[in-house]
Amino acid sequence: MSNRADDAARLSSAVASNPSDRISWHNLAAAEGDLGRVVEAEAAARRAIALGVAAPETRLVLARALQGLRRLDEAEATFEEAIALRPAYVEAHRDLAQLAWMRTGDANAALSRLDIAIARTPRESGLHLVRSVVLEFAGDRARALSAVEAGLAQVPDDTALLRQAAHLCVETGDTQRALLFAQRASNLAPAGSALELTTMCEALLASGRILEADAAAEALLRAQPANQYALALQATSWRLKGDRRYASLHDYGSLVASGKLDTPAGFDTLEAFLQALARELEGLHGFRAHPLQQSVRGGSQLHLQAPELARPLINSLFQSINAAVQRHLAKLGPGQDVLRARNTGRFGFSGAWSVRLRSGGHHADHVHPHGWLSSACYIALPPSVGNSTDRAGWLRLGKPAVPTIPLLEAEHYVRPEPGLLVLFPAYMWHGVEPFESESPRLSVAFDVVPA
Repeated sequence: MSNRADDAARLSSAVASNPSDRISWHNLAAAEGDLGRVVEAEAAARRAIALGVAAPETRLVLARALQGLRRLDEAEATFEEAIALRPAYVEAHRDLAQLAWMRTGDANAALSRLDIAIARTPRESGLHLVRSVVLEFAGDRARALSAVEAGLAQVPDDTALLRQAAHLCVETGDTQRALLFAQRASNLAPAGSALELTTMCEALLASGRILEADAAAEALLRAQPANQYALALQATSWRLKGDRRYASLHDYGSLVASGKLDTPAGFDTLEAFLQALARELEGLHGFRAHPLQQSVRGGSQLHLQAPELARPLINSLFQSINAAVQRHLAKLGPGQDVLRARNTGRFGFSGAWSVRLRSGGHHADHVHPHGWLSSACYIALPPSVGNSTDRAGWLRLGKPAVPTIPLLEAEHYVRPEPGLLVLFPAYMWHGVEPFESESPRLSVAFDVVPA
C-alpha cells in the first residue's frame, strides 16, 4: 500500500506540473483506486477521459470507483462501456458479473453479458473462468465444473482453468480427477510456480497423501515465507501426521485474543455506540448477495474504503480497534515463531470490510493469504446467536477449507458478543457456523500487517 501511496503522490505532482498529461491522469486514477480513495479515483479517471484517453482500462478504473461510491447504475453502465471498447475484456466482465450477482442474487442475470462474449470469443479462457467462478459462488458446483470443462475443451492447456477444475473436484470429493488436473497444471507451469504448487498441495491433502502434501507446502513456504495460506496448508499436513510443531502454530490460548472494545469518546456506553454504528452500517449495506471469491455465504460484504473510514462513527470504531491491536501486540511480544518473529510493535491496516449475514448465512472456512493478524468485531447480533448452545453463528477456528482424510473439525470456538473484538493469526483457518434468525448478524473485520 505504501508503494501505491508513493505512486499517487508522484503522479499528483506530475499532473500538477502538466495538467494535459492524460496518461499520468489515468495512472493516478488507478493508484487512487488501489488505495481505496474512490472520490479521487473518479475525478482522475474522468479527467483522463476528457483529455481523450479511449482505453477500456480507464473505464474499468472509473467503474470501480463508481461502485465504491455506491452509484451502482452508473458503475454498471461504465463497465458496459469498457466491454464495448474491448468485447472480451476479462477483468471488466468479471466485475460486471459480480456486480450484477451482488445486486440481484441471480446467477443467470450475472452471466447474461458474459455468455454473449463467450459465444463470440470461445477461446478466451478467462471468460470461461469467470463463468465458472460465478456459478461456484452461486452454489452450483456442477455447472461451475461444466463451465470450466467447456473452457478446457477450447483451451486445453490453460493453467488457470486447470487449477479451477482441480479446486472444484477437491470440493466435490473427486480427488482422482483433482490430482490429474493439478498435475496437468504443474506440468505446464514454470517449475516451482506458486499457484500450481498450491493447487497440487490441496489435491494431495484431499487425497490423503499427507507426506507429499507436506513437501509441497514446504516448497511453497521456501518461495513465499509470509504466505499465510501456505502456512495453513503446512499446518494442516502437520496436524494430520501428528507433528508436534502444529501445536505451537495453533496455541489458541496465547495466539487468539478476545475482549471488549473501549467506549469511544462522546458515548456514555459501548452499547449506545454500537447501536448508532449498526444503524450507520445497515444504511451502507446495499447488496442482496455475497461477492465472488470471498468467504461470505448468505449475506452481503461492504468494503470499507477511504470515504467510509472517514465517517465519524466508523473512524471512532477504528480508533478503539487501533488501541486493542496495540495492546495485543504488546502482550504477544517478540519471539521466534512465525507470528511473533514479525512483531515490531507497529502495524498498519491492509484492508477492512463489514459483513451482514442474514438467516442461514455463514462464512466458509478460509485464511487471509496476505495478512498477518486477522479479526472479527461484532457490532449487532441476533439474540439467538449469543445465547445459542449449538454454536449457531459462532466463530470457529481450525477447520480446514480443504476436505481431508480423515476429516478435520474445528478445535476452538468463540461466542460472539456485541462489542467483542477477536484477533488471531491470519494463517488460522476460520469460519462462521450457520444460524437462523429474522435479525441479521452484523460485523466488521480487517487485516493487520507489520509496519
